[in-house]
Amino acid sequence: MVLVALGLAQATTPAAAPPLQLAQVIIRERIIVRVPTRVIPERRATQWKEKSGPKCIPLPSIAGAALIDDSTVDFIVRGGPRLRAQLESSCPALDYYNGFYLKPGEDGMICADRDAIHARSGGECQIERFRRLVPKR
Repeated sequence: MVLVALGLAQATTPAAAPPLQLAQVIIRERIIVRVPTRVIPERRATQWKEKSGPKCIPLPSIAGAALIDDSTVDFIVRGGPRLRAQLESSCPALDYYNGFYLKPGEDGMICADRDAIHARSGGECQIERFRRLVPKR
């Protein structure tokens, strides 16, 4: 959206009128979503089997997340399977402030090999891939 503001001044005579002033303001939409997390204790953790997962997931479908270790985050998805995000490298700052931020692309999706998880402390961890999780029997 572009807004143009015109400078208004009181002019007593046409010769005393100030020059026309123009200003341009550009507003860009920026969405950053905070995802609450919790660390799952090892003794109560469900055992999962990993299957191939999607390349992207819609941001509105993410209900929460669980930190598994420094390079793995499980996303709890509304009405779908649990998805595991494997990060390109270790990201120890994720559990420091109990949550992280996701900044979706223009399509509203979070995609592997494109998007990153942003730690609240300022770090950034690139998502390498998503895996679909099914409970082991």
